[in-house]
Amino acid sequence: MNWKKISLCASVLALPSLAYATPPHGYSEAEIDTLVHAAMETFHIPGMSVGVIKDGHIVHLKGYGVRDITKKGKVNPKTMFSIASTSKAFTGAALAILVDEGKIKWEDKVTDYIPEFQMYDPWVTREFTIRDLMIHNSGLGRGTGDLMFWPSTDFTRTEVIANLRHLKPTSSFREKHSYSNLMYIIAGEIVPAVTGMSLEDFTDTRIMKPLGMRQCTANRTRLKHHKNIATPHILQDGKLITVARMKPVHEELLIAAPGGIECSAQSLLKWLAMHLSEGKIPNGKALISAKGHEKLLQPQTTRKPNTLERDWFNTHFKSYGIGWSLQDAHGYKWAAHAGGLHGMQSYVGLLPEKEVGIVVLTNQQSGEGLRAIFYGLMTSYISDENIDWVERFKTLQALQTPVTLPDFTTNIYMPTTPLADYVGTYRDVWFGDITISKNKNGLRVKSARSPRLTGKLIAYKDNLFVAKWDDRTLEADAYLQFSDGPKGMLNTISMKAVSPVTDFSFDFQDLDFKRVK
Repeated sequence: MNWKKISLCASVLALPSLAYATPPHGYSEAEIDTLVHAAMETFHIPGMSVGVIKDGHIVHLKGYGVRDITKKGKVNPKTMFSIASTSKAFTGAALAILVDEGKIKWEDKVTDYIPEFQMYDPWVTREFTIRDLMIHNSGLGRGTGDLMFWPSTDFTRTEVIANLRHLKPTSSFREKHSYSNLMYIIAGEIVPAVTGMSLEDFTDTRIMKPLGMRQCTANRTRLKHHKNIATPHILQDGKLITVARMKPVHEELLIAAPGGIECSAQSLLKWLAMHLSEGKIPNGKALISAKGHEKLLQPQTTRKPNTLERDWFNTHFKSYGIGWSLQDAHGYKWAAHAGGLHGMQSYVGLLPEKEVGIVVLTNQQSGEGLRAIFYGLMTSYISDENIDWVERFKTLQALQTPVTLPDFTTNIYMPTTPLADYVGTYRDVWFGDITISKNKNGLRVKSARSPRLTGKLIAYKDNLFVAKWDDRTLEADAYLQFSDGPKGMLNTISMKAVSPVTDFSFDFQDLDFKRVK
């Protein structure tokens, strides 16, 4: 799944075992404020929460801006944000606890705990381990199957497991890194299989409670009456607007394991303090054993540094651990994870050798401002370079080639095939049905399982249409290609995103619809 200031009283910062200190390295508080304000103004970010911990001490923890542009509430360190894929590290920690307790082993076969688990290839099914679920080496394409939860669906985890067998791989098992949210959904189901407790309750009880993470939950039903929660926003046609969540914030999410946690910067500093203490909680006891914690931050699946990483950070290696992205930056180990949901961005990271932890949470879709702040804070501890990261990302954004899309509003194409011939129900084996209907304005498409994927079909070429979704905040219009069957009837539909920068979780290209007779 693609990049105003308030005073803080000491009473807000009740972090057991964490005291305040003037940072011996890195940016000063005033410098952080300047960086954050510049990023928010440049990239139109309504609200943000930023925290830094160094040598066991909080050196910065503040909220900036507002939770919702339509309301008055300000962001503070206790404001909860959707942390999206940074939730993956919590799932990794939950399984590490079970490994410590001898209830599972990383190399145990998934089918030993979830007999229904079945990949497209029987050999892969048989060999698939719990560790494989965590490290993005399944052979599935990036984001394959994400349409079972994205943008909003009624699929269950049981159905996700049942549908795995239909998802065709794009590479060999364990050949390379390819990001998979579905594998983390399966990983989360190991917890109830072993403990009888849901992943959400296990995470809240066994991780967040011992750490004192009071503004953090995997079980979203606990947020029924909680008010201090940031609202997601996007920029649409140059205007900042609020957008709908996948589900109301107090309802359970299918994707609790890969991306469902709501958390505050204050609580996430406690989470990072545990990792910087190699698994220990404030009372000195081990939440995760030192050996188990080391496993989480060990390279598991090799990745290739991109050009910017090599140029900006002198990066030589890049990998994925268990719920953490790993690489080096200016000679130091850097463990981090970014997260993005519709209208929200998060970045959480560690420099273990410097004993530094950083949290940046925003309620805006764009990642440039988020990364400008995180990279500025991170490099201030490991490099003497004086870089204006906001300006760097602003320049980078300006250099990006605009995506030119076809103009579907002029020169309307008139299909040679009668529109009635396209009408019908078409079924994909894992995504379910879509219905093509006709009214006085032309054709429409509607998904049975994903109601936000409903919209108008615009003819583009013969048997090729564009689905213009009614929900324009999705920014994911798609081509529908109809094909003839053996008797000349239009029997199949394939899809792909119109824009190449569409979020990868709209995996339209993995769908293969057949007409239902």
